[in-house]
Amino acid sequence: MKKAPEFRALNFHVLTVTDTRSYKEDGSGDYLCEALQKGEHKLVSRDLVRDELYDIRARVSVAIADPAIDVVLITGGTGMFPRDVTPDAVELLFDKSIPGFGEMFRAVSYEEIGMSTIQSRAIAGIANETLIFCLPGSTNACRTAWEKVIAPQLDPRINACGFTRVFNTWTANKQSA
Repeated sequence: MKKAPEFRALNFHVLTVTDTRSYKEDGSGDYLCEALQKGEHKLVSRDLVRDELYDIRARVSVAIADPAIDVVLITGGTGMFPRDVTPDAVELLFDKSIPGFGEMFRAVSYEEIGMSTIQSRAIAGIANETLIFCLPGSTNACRTAWEKVIAPQLDPRINACGFTRVFNTWTANKQSA
């Protein structure tokens, strides 16, 4: 029987996309920062950016270019309104999409908010060996995404087949290069 990978603390960047909130009103960003640290991961950096396609893309590009960042959590801008451009800004950067994330997030959210979940354009992908998750701006939605979908994938003590194996492969490839 294959041994599950050991837990590895990952380094996070949290980005809030908003036209209306400051750090003081950023409950979703606060929740994500607290939750990832409670999960024994490390918050490396945190930022706010306006709902502007190229501003979002630029901030995410800086994060994925930083070798110290393993995961980017983005909250906000995933809805259906004209100013909701986060998926449009970020998807272009993906080397690989993770369609299962959005599918699972909406399936889990359905249990909480019903058919309203169909309005979420939550997505995830990999860019430059960095995981990127685009989450709704609601703190409850961030809680659902973190607790029920993301955290179990980043902790082999919860899910031995999660993303930890992918990170271990990336690390092994870097060491052998």
